[in-house]
Amino acid sequence: MSHGYDAGRLNLPFTGICTFARSPYQPDWSTIDADVAILGAPFDAGTQWRAGARFGPRGVREASTLFSFGHAGAYDHEDDVTYLFNTRIVDLGDADIIHTDTAQSHANIASGVRAIREAGALPVVIGGDHSINIPCIDAFEGADPFHILQIDAHLDFVDERHGVRNGHGNPMRRASEKPWVSGMTQVGIRNVSSTAREGYEDARARGSDILSVRQARALGPEAVAHRLPLGAPVYITIDIDAFCPSIAPGTGTPSHGGFLYYDVLELLQHVARRHKIVGIDLVEVAPDYDPTGSTSILAAQVLMNLLGFIFHAKDQQGR
Repeated sequence: MSHGYDAGRLNLPFTGICTFARSPYQPDWSTIDADVAILGAPFDAGTQWRAGARFGPRGVREASTLFSFGHAGAYDHEDDVTYLFNTRIVDLGDADIIHTDTAQSHANIASGVRAIREAGALPVVIGGDHSINIPCIDAFEGADPFHILQIDAHLDFVDERHGVRNGHGNPMRRASEKPWVSGMTQVGIRNVSSTAREGYEDARARGSDILSVRQARALGPEAVAHRLPLGAPVYITIDIDAFCPSIAPGTGTPSHGGFLYYDVLELLQHVARRHKIVGIDLVEVAPDYDPTGSTSILAAQVLMNLLGFIFHAKDQQGR
């Protein structure tokens, strides 16, 4: 990642245009040439309570500029690794959202993910509410089967409620119906949930492995990672409400008792070492509920570190 030091400009994080980590903007989705392509999905009409996640992509992009000081990669002294020093990231901007039209908005998101996949890049989609995972998974039609790792406070396994099948309580149920989804590990699920008991029974009957925060902590991140089927490609979906609202209040459905930063980071690092990651989405950041901006910074930092883990693992294995 190069950010301008060699060109003689300081180009500090608070200057310039906000793309993700100040990466190049690529508005032409037919000419993507990168390892990673960021797509915003600013859709929150799937929410059942507090809206505001439509501003998530903008908030996470702005926060991500904190990690764009111009250094060639990011050195981690604990791992003794410089991450992302040769990873090409582009920002595609946002999928077109049509107000009141869930079907067309979702279709536009799916088109963006398909364009990224056709270019051979890793799709990273920033939501938006969790319903945007539905078109993300739709865009993998015809792909080799993959496993989903969901990090979330809620199971999101509702089949249909009052005629709604594509809201933010439905994505994991919709994913389970796809022949290219081989199974799920659902981590962080806790307390009062939007999914009734029969939803949990359906999820387990379809092969889901469901862990609460306390169960995941008792096992430890490495043991949780080892529960994913060895060798299976993995799609990662992260709902920011998986984290404790003490560090991530900026979300529509906060749930106390959530993960802290390293609980999730260490799990992601172990998963990235053991699996090919085929796609990522991070959802439900609603910046207006967090005037400190720490929720958006957390989201950006998780994504940056996860990308570092993924491409370091690829380098170790020989891309």
